[in-house]
Amino acid sequence: MKAVFIIFNQAHTERVEYILDQLGIRGFTWWSIVSGRGSNTGEPRMGTHTWPEMNSALITITTDDKVDPLLEKVRKTDEINKEVGIRAFVWDVTKTV
Repeated sequence: MKAVFIIFNQAHTERVEYILDQLGIRGFTWWSIVSGRGSNTGEPRMGTHTWPEMNSALITITTDDKVDPLLEKVRKTDEINKEVGIRAFVWDVTKTV
């Protein structure tokens, strides 16, 4: 099992929902409004007058075989418009209750 954490500009909301549905990833936790800035080239998303855009984030725990297809779809989404921004991070899940 893997945990996949995806942070994305809210402009990607419908696309991210579609990706999850397309891959049959049913379970996730979604944070609708998160602020931050990308580590390399990302513009701040702070919900302020100066930086009005916001991000959303989600985490899903999924089987190992769904991770690579999910990351590939995230990568392709980012390539469409790098200025909008979407990133994914993966962790091993060693135990669950």
